[in-house]
Formats: sequence, C-alpha cells, structure tokens
Amino acid sequence: MDGQVNIETAPFRDARYAPRQLVVERGADGAMVLRNPTPFRQDFLTMTEVLNHGAATHPDRLWLAERDGEGWTQHTYGQGAAAVKALAGGLAGLGLTRGTTLLILSRNSIDQALVSYAAMSLGAPIAPVSPQYGLAGADLSRLGYAVDLIKPVAVYVDDAAAFAGALEAPFLAGLPVIVSRNGRAGDHSLADLLTADPMAPTAQPGDIAKLLLTSGSTGKPKAVVGLHRNICINAAQITACFDDPEPPVVVNAAPWSHSLGANSILHMVTHRGGSLYIDAGQPTPERFAETLRNLREISPTYHNMVPAGWGLFAGALEQDEALARTFFARVRVLQYGGANLAQSVCDRIQAVSVRLTGERLTFATGYGSTETGPTACNIHWLNDRTGMCGLPVPGTSVKLAPEGSKFEIRVKGPQISPGYYNDPEKSAAAFDDEGFYRLGDAARLQDEADPEAGLVFDGRLVENFKLASGTFVAAGSLQITAISAVGGAVADAVVCGEGKDGVGLLLFLNAPFCARLGDANAVRVAVRAGLQRMNAEARGGGGKVARAIILSGAPDPLSGEITDKGYINQALSRQQRAADVERLFAITPDDDVLTF
Repeated sequence: MDGQVNIETAPFRDARYAPRQLVVERGADGAMVLRNPTPFRQDFLTMTEVLNHGAATHPDRLWLAERDGEGWTQHTYGQGAAAVKALAGGLAGLGLTRGTTLLILSRNSIDQALVSYAAMSLGAPIAPVSPQYGLAGADLSRLGYAVDLIKPVAVYVDDAAAFAGALEAPFLAGLPVIVSRNGRAGDHSLADLLTADPMAPTAQPGDIAKLLLTSGSTGKPKAVVGLHRNICINAAQITACFDDPEPPVVVNAAPWSHSLGANSILHMVTHRGGSLYIDAGQPTPERFAETLRNLREISPTYHNMVPAGWGLFAGALEQDEALARTFFARVRVLQYGGANLAQSVCDRIQAVSVRLTGERLTFATGYGSTETGPTACNIHWLNDRTGMCGLPVPGTSVKLAPEGSKFEIRVKGPQISPGYYNDPEKSAAAFDDEGFYRLGDAARLQDEADPEAGLVFDGRLVENFKLASGTFVAAGSLQITAISAVGGAVADAVVCGEGKDGVGLLLFLNAPFCARLGDANAVRVAVRAGLQRMNAEARGGGGKVARAIILSGAPDPLSGEITDKGYINQALSRQQRAADVERLFAITPDDDVLTF
C-alpha cells in the first residue's frame, strides 16, 4: 500500500504476542519487584534435546543455511541432528569428555554450529571467543588470557590459515586442532570426524554448556558459566512471550561468541523449530553490503540487529524500494539489542513500512547480559518507542533497588548463570543478599501509575560520571540522545568529561548518510545543528554537550574498541584516543573542535 506516511496513526501489524502478565510488589525500603507469572514449558533441558526433537518431528525443515557463492548451503533438522551425533563420536575419540572445554575460534557457520552442539551433547563445555582475538593483526594477549582462564583441551577453527598466528602461539601448543578449511599437518579435519561412529547425547541439565567471555569493559573478561538448563529455559521463556505456532525465519549476523547471537538467536530459532540464514555481513559501512544482499533474497519473519546495523539499514530501505518490499513482506517483529537505538532511526524505518504496507511494525528489545541468559526482560507488546528495557520474561523477577537517586536493576530467574568459571569470589559478589543478580544498570518505570507500560533504561551506573561542578552525567542516555539528535550523520559517540567543566563527545560518522549531505562542511553544519537542538531541549547541565570532535575513520575492532556486536567500548575508546580527549578539553581548542 503506497500512500501518505503517517506513522502516528497507522495500525500495527500483528506481532502475535501472548497477553502481558505482571505482578508488582513494593518494599518498605523503596525497592520494587516486578514478576512475570506466565507459565512456560520445560520440555527440553539440554541443548541437543530440541534439535533431536526437530529431527524426529520435522526432519526435512530447514535448520541452518549459509552462503555458498550465489546460492546457499543448507542443513535440515534431520541432517543437523545426524551430523551432531557423528561429530560427538569423533570428538570423544580426541579425548573430549564431560567437563573438558573446547575452545572455538570461528566466524558463524554451519560447521561451528555442528561442532558446538556435538561437544555440548557430551557434557563438554564450548568456549567460543571472538574471532577478533585470533585474526591476523590481533593483540594475542587477549586470547592468551582467555586460554589461561578456560583451559581448553582442544581447539576448533573454521579456517586454519585465517588463525595461523594464533595457532602457532605457545599457549595453544600441544592442543588438538580441529579445522574445517586449510588444515595443517597434524590437524584433525572436521570432515573426517563426521565419519566417526555416532554417539548419543549424555549431557545433563546441570552440566556446563558454554563458557562465554564478558566484554571486559570494566576490567579483565570473566568466563560466564551457562548451564544447559539456563540456556534452554531462556529459549522457552522467550517462546512463551508469543502466541505464534509458526516457526520463525531469521537472517542474522550476531556473533556466536556472545550470548545474543548464540542463545537468543541460534538456540531460540532452534527451540522454536525455525530456520536461520547465517549472515556474514557486519554492522559497519564496509561490511553491511553482504547483509543487504541476503535481505534482498530472504524475507524474514523476525529481524534482530544491533543499533549500528539498524542505522545503516534505515538508509538502505529509504534508497532501495525492492529491498524494502522484500523485507517488509512478512516481518512481524523488529528487535535491537546490545545498546540503545536512536528514536530517529526507528521512525525512519517505520515511515518506509507505512508508506509501502500501511502498517507500523513493533520495535522490540531484549534486555539483559551474558549472565542473565541473556534475556531477562523484553518488550512483548506492540511498541514503537526506543530506550525501553521491557518487562520481565516469564518466570523472571526484576528488582528495582534504590541506588542514590536512581534504581539499580537486579534479576532473579532460572535462566541466570550460577556465576563465573573458577572464580567463587566474583560469583558471590555478583548477587545481592536475596539472590538477585546485579547488572550495574539503572532503570525506571515509564509510567509510575502503570507498571505494565514497562521499564525505561536509565543509564549504566558504572559508565556514569560527574562534572567538576558535581553535575551528574548519565553517559549512556546522553550518547543515544546525541546520536538521535544529529539525525543519521553520526554512527556512534564516545562520552567524555569526568571531572571537567562540561561534557565532550568524540563522534564517528555514518559515511553513507554523510555522502548524501555533501562535503565535510555540510556534515559539520548538520552535526552542529543537531547538537544545538539537543542542548536547547536538555533539562540540566549533565544533558548538554560543551564540545565535540568529528573523528576520521571508524572504531578499531582489532583493538577491541568496537566489539563484534557493533557497539563502542566507551572506556577503552577514551583510553586509546587519549590525544583526542586532550584536544577536546584543551584550554584553547583547535579549529576541529566544535564548541557550544
């Protein structure tokens, strides 16, 4: 339906959500507990149970697909389950047993999924680390730290040539190496392991399924323990948010070294009997073309990207009507995670949808961390507002605990990790005296009189700071407000200013959008105008920007400045760009510094 755009009055497309349920308890100390009593099924409590169920009930349904030239290599549920059992036999032959860990260095692929589920079926934890840790040019000390932490007994790499330097490092010496491509002498071919005698799964719900590293943004990474039951229950909790028997079709690039991609995408799709098209694109201007190629061919029913991806996608949808018509053909839920999304990006995407279909689409988000499964809260009602945390998923309780002038969000539920691998002190410190996991974030009710309206993200407590005047700066909220205010020209921002007289921003540009604006001066004018508007609307000094620098280039993924989920590690970026921060706050700023 082509016509006049009115995103405020257009009806929503049915997202097929189950009814919202919420119980609210208020404590004498000012704390509030929100609990979702919705029941959820617990039919599958180990990672391979649901895959084997799919092989028995819908063996010919597509499970996984990945690019192979112009076409797709595909595995059905029946093929996937058979391959996992064969690989389990091959891995057992290499000495992988219950409690021994398999290190994984790999981009998302069918092979990685097969070897992962095979190891987990034996009760052997997998430890998929970011490929950035081991690619050419990477700082291998990060990988060495991870290896020392998780102590693997074997390594899987998708491409031995891509990780050649890492595989030669002394900390991996002597470990069996399993490889899909470009194997070296002595490596074990995944193809050969697939010929082993099949082995039935032996994992139990209380076994460790995964060790996932935290981002390390507040210190050295920790290895989060994910039990089989934790991950399986979280998939069931997400499923219970929907009244939708139709298996989802998903195109996704979120890395499986993080819980969003591995648990909320790969295993959630598997749990619901859906089909996942593995996207090799990335949410960067240089790598996003692959994502667009895939979405021109595949119409998803559910689509999840980090905010950086949605920012790039908004421009593509505005420019490419054929892409937009394919994408909006049957998608019911749009979701973002990993960071907050600018409202302006959401509105631009809604405008295209309404123009072409006459319908708005619900914009959801999941909230949580690696330790919470990851999904502790999500939006499971029709919504087009960004900045939300949602409400607890079924079987989960969220406590809003007073923390100064804000409320810290804490979580309890059966999906919560028991803690950190071989680190009982940090594990104990992560929970309060009532057993709630402390995320270090702040949240508040969107409507004090109506808790069912949901929670609003209110900043990351560990990232917030004070100016020299004592004015509090909510860095997370200010970052997303600034990006939204500029209206597409800025891809990301680093918030600076602790102990300074005012807030400063290091700005990374959205190159495709800026190309449409014109030359560098036009971009500078647009950035200045957007930040001036933001300052005019700000209610306090902590919400205003005093200075900003437009940086050339993009954040450096190999250094860890930008994670492979596509968001900025704020503390690391300030550290690595100390010279730019110094310029930002110089007594006499140079001509590149925007002042307000």
